Amino acid sequence: MTSAARVWPGEPYPLGATWTGAGVNFALFSAYATAVELCLFESPHATRERARIPLPEQTDMVWHGFLPDARPHQLYGYRVHGPYEPTSGHRFNANKVVMDPYARAVARPIRWSDEMFGYEVGHPDEDLSFDVRDNAPFAPLGAVVDPAFTWGDDRPRRTPWHNTVIYEMHVRGFSKLHPGIPEHLRGTYEALTTEPALEHFRKLGVTAVELMPVHHHARDRHLEEKGLTNYWGYNSFGYFAPERRLAASDTPAGAVREFKRMVRALHAEGLEVILDVVYNHTAEGNHLGPTLSLKAIDNASYYRLADDPRYYMDFTGCGNTLNMQSPQVLQLIMDSLRYWVLEMHVDGFRFDLASALARELFDVDRLAAFFDIIHQDPVLSKVKLIAEPWDLGQGGYQVGNFPALWTEWNGKYRDSVRSFWRGDGCTVSELATRLSGSNDLYAHGGRKPYASINFVTAHDGFTLHDLVSYNDKHNEQNGEDNRDGENHNLSWNSGVEGPT
Repeated sequence: MTSAARVWPGEPYPLGATWTGAGVNFALFSAYATAVELCLFESPHATRERARIPLPEQTDMVWHGFLPDARPHQLYGYRVHGPYEPTSGHRFNANKVVMDPYARAVARPIRWSDEMFGYEVGHPDEDLSFDVRDNAPFAPLGAVVDPAFTWGDDRPRRTPWHNTVIYEMHVRGFSKLHPGIPEHLRGTYEALTTEPALEHFRKLGVTAVELMPVHHHARDRHLEEKGLTNYWGYNSFGYFAPERRLAASDTPAGAVREFKRMVRALHAEGLEVILDVVYNHTAEGNHLGPTLSLKAIDNASYYRLADDPRYYMDFTGCGNTLNMQSPQVLQLIMDSLRYWVLEMHVDGFRFDLASALARELFDVDRLAAFFDIIHQDPVLSKVKLIAEPWDLGQGGYQVGNFPALWTEWNGKYRDSVRSFWRGDGCTVSELATRLSGSNDLYAHGGRKPYASINFVTAHDGFTLHDLVSYNDKHNEQNGEDNRDGENHNLSWNSGVEGPT
């Protein structure tokens, strides 16, 4: 291992690894780090870095350096030095290679092992212990990307809200069993560009596809050990990188190109592309979770910590919540959103557990900084913005309370239709209000009926088939003793539990 590579001071902006045509600029924010080392890897199979290069400059808490000899496809990670003091909110561990939160492509996903944790797994002091082992053989790695792509005359579709019909879909789930899609393309972005897929969308009459999470995500260790997987993907930690496991290509850059080709093809068909995004938490979990990225880059800046900063505030049920009070977190999210609009040409976003994004102190704040900066942003204020208007914290159910420019998943519409459908009493008036635009929810804030995204089923809870087949959920196959999944489904089995 060497640090003999040529390195120049570089620039603190933009963050991430940026190919300039003459080299690569690397920039990483960390307010509390004492040093940052850039680690260059030869291949996804490498068990150690070939070079470890101290970033030579720090400007306004951004560590940066320019490598004139680096090129696209270079694999990299970081080792970030600083205090390991969980009781003070700091979890630096330079024995761990961590992934750049701004990585545009992922060259290698996590390979689970005890080395992927900053503390000694099984130690009686739990996360107060310190793990000195090197995780380089197992760590997720980023890859430098050349953004060049021929978009042709591709442009935003700008379908008016009152004409918008959204088809929520999972890239893999939609295409994996489609008999008309070539078998080698099933389960991939490329599958959505094929004529059988486009014909299906035409027959449905939809105007937009809403892709369930395509940001790079973790497959939880406890699930993999059970032979299961985090299929939906609501466990992101790469907010700029398209999920490579949904690509037909075997290269990091190939996944980026495939995603762009998919968007271009869907636009040519007249369809908008909306991304389901998960900015409320990351895959690093709670104080006993793995060390993948932000936790060892600057835990105290990126996460909402409890009164005892060893622990995390958890409004998401996933162990942590991103710190929306932090300017750097707001910058990370805004940079990510703009990247997907400007570089990847998507048309809008559906924000998972959006109430968590509005918690500046504890309560959900309708005038939170997150909304303010989106409203004034010349790029993001023009795209479709959809909130899932709840989270799992106290006061998190906020249907009807999001500001102008935002639409919402109307949970009251869903519940009203289901209650009426199964014959509950006193539901006609409520249903009439929902069908006529839910003015009781949106008019007081100056929003029109199109602020309501009307739906009956989605990826949460029962499918349409389940609604008329089961009174209770039966998730035994997940190995969680039927504890996972939504219990409140307002379903009716018509007298016999299960298909009849």
